[in-house]
Amino acid sequence: MIRSRMADLSLLLVAMMWGCTFLIVQIAVQVLPPFAFNSIRFTGAALLLALITAVFYRKEWNQLSWKMVCHSLLLGLFLFMGYGFQTMGLLYTTTSNTGFITGLSVVLVPFLSLALLRHAISRYTWFSACLAAIGLYLLTFTGSALSLNKGDGLILLCAVAFALQIAYTGVYAPRYPALPLATLQLAVVGLLSIAASVIFEGSSTLAHSGELIGKPDVLWALVVSIGPTSAFAFWIQTACQKYTTPSRVAIIYAMEPVFAAGTGLVFGGETLGISALLGCLCILAAMLMAELSADSGGYKNTYFFISRVFRKK
Repeated sequence: MIRSRMADLSLLLVAMMWGCTFLIVQIAVQVLPPFAFNSIRFTGAALLLALITAVFYRKEWNQLSWKMVCHSLLLGLFLFMGYGFQTMGLLYTTTSNTGFITGLSVVLVPFLSLALLRHAISRYTWFSACLAAIGLYLLTFTGSALSLNKGDGLILLCAVAFALQIAYTGVYAPRYPALPLATLQLAVVGLLSIAASVIFEGSSTLAHSGELIGKPDVLWALVVSIGPTSAFAFWIQTACQKYTTPSRVAIIYAMEPVFAAGTGLVFGGETLGISALLGCLCILAAMLMAELSADSGGYKNTYFFISRVFRKK
């Protein structure tokens, strides 16, 4: 139980890092195209983890096998598809639609977890997932309604890809050491991003990326993205999914836009309306509910504790 709680707190830290650095990356990709940015980001992250493994965890590479390589390829493919479909979808749809539809992976993961892991999904988990989805809608569409367009189909594929990455990490994480699995996964994303950059953005983009990297906004975003929000974030996810369920991971990750909204409020001069605040509260409530129901007696134990407190009074 202690390991499970520590895993969930670590994943919450990942969601916080992603949310707090969203604004930094958003500014950087206006200078350096997304696929080129991701190629440098994930290749650099893979090299960083490979260096850490070689220096401190060299014995973990002794467990390298063709199965691990193949499963890393699959995880890397899903992760690349998530970022790729999101990038292409943004060309045809709004940021609000993108944020909400991507967040729907929180509802997709329990289905995939049930199918892949045969995990029995409690009614509390389903309720938490749906509450998080409602919160995402309220947070994303402040004062407006969901208006679908052709780019939203691509974003839905992005949500499915991210959901598959979380669900399959739950399958493979217990089988292999976390560092090599995360390293190989990120290397796949980096290589596929290089290929996508050449195809969709032109070979000249990568050739001139060295000039763009020197710009302060891009350089700072890459430093943050390569280290904390890629190398360490996916290392943490891979290690922690040995001790928690994919459904809880998805619900915890739904906190990312809450942290992003807070960052925009503090540093971006943005404002949050009543609808957005209600959305943040719904997502927070969903995460707490998922935590309380982490073990079968979670709600009963909580009720019992509260009853004893009031009886003493």
